[in-house]
Amino acid sequence: MSKKFLVGIDIGGTSIKMAVFEDDGTIIDKWEIPTNKDNQGVSIPGDIWTSLENKLKEHSIDPKEVQGMGVGAPGFIDSDTGSIYEAVNIGWKKNFDLGKQLQALSGLPVFVDNDANLAALGENWKGAGNLAENLIAITIGTGVGGGIITNGQVVNGSNGTAGEIGHIMVEADGYACNCGRKGCLETVTSATGMVRQAKEKLKDNPNSLLKTPLEKNGDLTTKDIFDAAKEGDAFSISIIERVADVLGLAIANVATIVNPSKIVIGGGVSKAGDQLLIPLRKAFDSFCLPRISEACEFRIAQLGNDAGVVGAAYLVKQKLS
Repeated sequence: MSKKFLVGIDIGGTSIKMAVFEDDGTIIDKWEIPTNKDNQGVSIPGDIWTSLENKLKEHSIDPKEVQGMGVGAPGFIDSDTGSIYEAVNIGWKKNFDLGKQLQALSGLPVFVDNDANLAALGENWKGAGNLAENLIAITIGTGVGGGIITNGQVVNGSNGTAGEIGHIMVEADGYACNCGRKGCLETVTSATGMVRQAKEKLKDNPNSLLKTPLEKNGDLTTKDIFDAAKEGDAFSISIIERVADVLGLAIANVATIVNPSKIVIGGGVSKAGDQLLIPLRKAFDSFCLPRISEACEFRIAQLGNDAGVVGAAYLVKQKLS
């Protein structure tokens, strides 16, 4: 029987999402295993292969029928070698050879890329991208991730650091970022950044509706901010407008280089839908070259947590085509 199956893996700080696909992208099975970060994550490759091997047996799939394994991981990644330069949330230090280890364990071709890049590939294959040749994907959650596709291929750069949209500097003397610099885009426009701004400035806006959830729960969420804005809370509206303005400018600058037909917004904050998308599009249009703006469409991501494994599977198809 000819090889026809694909495996997609998305490694996160809490869990590892895994899926087996038919060649056309149909999911046969998907599941998760815990991310064991003990001893700097040394057991993760073995955990992945043990779980996958058991699942293939469960579905009576011979590993020889699997075309390859695509793997998304956080951090800076050399996609040519499959090595992780560093993944702080996992515990991997310089040049953890994830690809080589998985290949040795499984005997399969293994292709590794940044998790945000593969989420972009996944959305482009089976989600909001509709196989756009040129696409920008932004994931807004605890941080801000990004993936750029040009001429159908993920942009990696010289050492796997291209597309790190969340680390575009937007405030020269801004808030400290996890990357070690200050004022990165994610310090302003991530869920973490939005909540921080709200809490810092709430004392100057004592009549804001956000005072109630903060007192009740001891903290705020982006949902609190969007809910208060729906109720007409001027302070919450101002936070959303600032986020849209800063993010719109950053995306417009990237779009000037990429000239995309699609800009896909995903992550937890994207659940706000038009409440985010409408002011974001307005800001983008105000900063962008009109010809570039006319060519592109904003879409909310469709695949949710499946984007990473779908993109990882598609990476195999691309690499072997």
